[in-house]
Amino acid sequence: MKIMQHSNHSRRNFLRTTAAASGLLLTSPALISAPAILKYFGEKGSLVKGVQIGTITYSFRSMPDQSAAATLQYIVDSGLTAVELMGDPAETFAGRPENPVAMGRLWGMMRKQRAGEITEEETKELTEMRSQMAAYNEEVAAWRATAPLDKFRELRKMYNAAGVKIYGYKPRAFERNNTDAEINFAMQAARALGASHVTVEHPADDARTLKLGTMAKKNKVKIAYHGHEQQTPDFWNTALAQSKGNAMNPDLGHYIAAGNTDPLDLLRRHHRRISSMHLKDRTTPANGKKNLPWGTGDTPIGEILGLLQAEKYKFPATIELEYDIPEGSDAVQEVARCLEFAREKLLLTKG
Repeated sequence: MKIMQHSNHSRRNFLRTTAAASGLLLTSPALISAPAILKYFGEKGSLVKGVQIGTITYSFRSMPDQSAAATLQYIVDSGLTAVELMGDPAETFAGRPENPVAMGRLWGMMRKQRAGEITEEETKELTEMRSQMAAYNEEVAAWRATAPLDKFRELRKMYNAAGVKIYGYKPRAFERNNTDAEINFAMQAARALGASHVTVEHPADDARTLKLGTMAKKNKVKIAYHGHEQQTPDFWNTALAQSKGNAMNPDLGHYIAAGNTDPLDLLRRHHRRISSMHLKDRTTPANGKKNLPWGTGDTPIGEILGLLQAEKYKFPATIELEYDIPEGSDAVQEVARCLEFAREKLLLTKG
C-alpha cells in the first residue's frame, strides 16, 4: 500500500510540475512547441511519445536500503515505470544466502590496490575478504542450482502492481567462474521477472560470446553486451554474427567519452539488435571525459531520444546515474531530474 500511495503522490506532483511548465511554454517564444506538449500531456509514467525511459537500479546504489521493496520505492518516487533490475535485490528477495563481506569496503580496497595506495594491513584484510568471497560464491552457486523461480515471479507481480515493468536483468552470474547451471538459472530468472534480456559486460572473448549467445537462445532470452570506453562502431559485430541470442546494450555516454563522434549512426545501423541502451552525459576526450549532470556534457541526449521517437525504435533508454550527486540531493531526486530532462527533450521534438 505504501508503494502505491507514493506512486500516486509522485505522479500527481509530476503532472502539476508539467502543467506549470506547459503554462510557461505557452506564454513564451516556445509557443510553436505547444501542440506537441498538449498532444502528449498527461502520458502515464515514463513512456514519452513512444519512447520508453527507464533506469538501471545501479543508479540507486548510494541509497541506504538495497532490498527489492526499497528499490521499487526509489523507482516509483523517481517517476519511472520501467527498469533494468540488478541481480542483488532480486536474488536477495528470492532467498539468496546473505553475503558476509562488506562489499563497499572490498571495492574501496580494490581501488586502493589498483592505485598503489593500499597499506600492508589493508592488503592482508583484502586477501581475507577475497577468500571469504570465494567461499560465498560457491555457496551462492549451490543455491542457484536448486532455487525455485517462484519468488522471481512474485517479485515481478509486486513491481507490476506498482506500475513498474522489468525489461532487463543484470545479475552477477556471467563471469568465467560461474557455472553453466548459474548462467541458465539467471536467464530463466530473467524470464520469470518478465525481462526480455539479460545485460552483461562484454567479455572481450569470442568463444565466450558464442557460448553465452547459444545459451541465451536456448533459454529464449537475449544476452545484451554492455560496453564502456572500449566501445567502437564495430565493437559488437562478432558477437552479433555469432548468434541470434546475442544483442547490444550500448552506453552512449561512454561511447562519447571513448572519442566516437556519431552515436546516432550506431543506433541506425544496429537498432534491430539493440535490447536496451544506457544514457549518461559525458564529455569527449578533448573535454576531459567528465561525467556530468544531464544537459551539461557532450552526449547529444536530445538528438538520441529524438531519433528513437522519430524512427519508432522500441528498445528502452536507460538512465544510468554516475555523476556526483549534489549536496542536499540524493539518487532518487537526480534520477527524477534525468527523467525530467528526457521528457522535456521529447515533448519539444516534432512528430
